[in-house]
Amino acid sequence: MSDSPAASSPLTATDTPEKALSLADPTPIARKWALLLAALAAAALLTSGLLWQKLSTIQEELARRSAESGAQAVEARTLARQAQEGTRELLARLALQESRISEVSLQRTQLEELMQSLSRSRDENLVVDIESALRLAQQQSQLTGSAEPLIAALKTADLRLSRAAQPRLNPLQRAIAKDLDRIKSASMTDVPVLLIKLDELSRLADELPLANAMMQTPPVLPAKTLTDKDDKPFTLVFDKLGLQAWSQRLLGGLQDEARRLLRVSRIDQPEAALLAPEQAFFLRENLKLRLLNARLGLLSRQTDSARADLASASVWLGKYFDPTARKTQAAAQLLQQVQSQLKTSDLPRLDDTMTALATAAAGR
Repeated sequence: MSDSPAASSPLTATDTPEKALSLADPTPIARKWALLLAALAAAALLTSGLLWQKLSTIQEELARRSAESGAQAVEARTLARQAQEGTRELLARLALQESRISEVSLQRTQLEELMQSLSRSRDENLVVDIESALRLAQQQSQLTGSAEPLIAALKTADLRLSRAAQPRLNPLQRAIAKDLDRIKSASMTDVPVLLIKLDELSRLADELPLANAMMQTPPVLPAKTLTDKDDKPFTLVFDKLGLQAWSQRLLGGLQDEARRLLRVSRIDQPEAALLAPEQAFFLRENLKLRLLNARLGLLSRQTDSARADLASASVWLGKYFDPTARKTQAAAQLLQQVQSQLKTSDLPRLDDTMTALATAAAGR
C-alpha cells in the first residue's frame, strides 16, 4: 500500500484544489483544454467569416459610392460649366443693367434739376404775384382809408401759399398770418362816414349865424297896386280887418325899425364884432375851403394836414359864429366827432410780410 502513487506523493496543506485535481486525474483536464481550444478556434473561424462578409459588404458599398461619386463629379462639372456660363451671362446682363441704371440716374438727375428749376420758377412767380397784389391792396387801402382791400389781399395770399405747399415759403405764410391778425385787431377809421360828416358841415356853413349878425325881422309887405274893372289904380288896399289891423302893422314896423337902429349884445371875441357884413360871404367860403382841404387830406391819407384844417375850422367856428345858436352847436359837435375819429386813421404797415417776401425772393 505504501508503493501506490497516492501513497508516494502525499498532499500538503499548501497545495491548491486545481493541483489536487490534476494530481488526482490528469486526463480530463487535457480534454477540457482541447475542447476550449476547439471552441476558440471555431469562434475565431466564425468571427473571421463574419468579418470577411462584412468586409465584402463594405467593399461593395465603397465601390457603389465610388461610382456614385464619379457620376456626381461629372454632374458637378457639368453644373459648374453651366454655372460659369450663367455667371458670364449674368455679368453681361449686370453690365448692361448698370449702364442702363447710370443712364436712368442721369435722366433722373436731369429731371430733378428741371423740376427744381420749375418749382423755383413757380415759387418766384408766386412771390412776385403776392408782392404786387399786396402793394396794390396797400395803395387801395391808403386811397380809400379802409383796411378791407388789404385784408382781402392777405387772405388770398395765404390761400395761394397753402395750395402751393412749399416748405421754403412757410416763413412767408407765418408773416402774413401775423400781419393779418394785427390789421384785424387795429382800430380803423371809417373814412366814408367822416366824408359824409364833412359834407354835412360844408352844407351847414351857409346856415350858421354870425356872432354880430343883425336880428332877422319879417319883411314888410309892400303896398299892392290893384286895378278895378276900369283899370284905375289904388295905392292902398285895406284887408278885411279894417283900420285896426293896419294900424297894428304900422306900429310893428316902426318898432322893428327902432330895433335896427340900436342893438345891445355881448360878444366875447372882438374879431367877430369887427367883421363887416360884407365879409360874411368870404368867411363862409373860407370855412368851406378848410373843410374841403380836410376832406382832401383825409382821402390822400395826410392825417396831419386834415387835423390842422379841422382845428382851424373849429377855431373859426367858435370865434366868428354865434355859439348859442342851435345850428352852431350841432356843427361844433359834428366837427368834434370828426376830430376824435381822425386820431386812429393810420393803417398798419406790412413790415413782416414785406421782409419775408424779400427773403423768399432772394432764395434764402
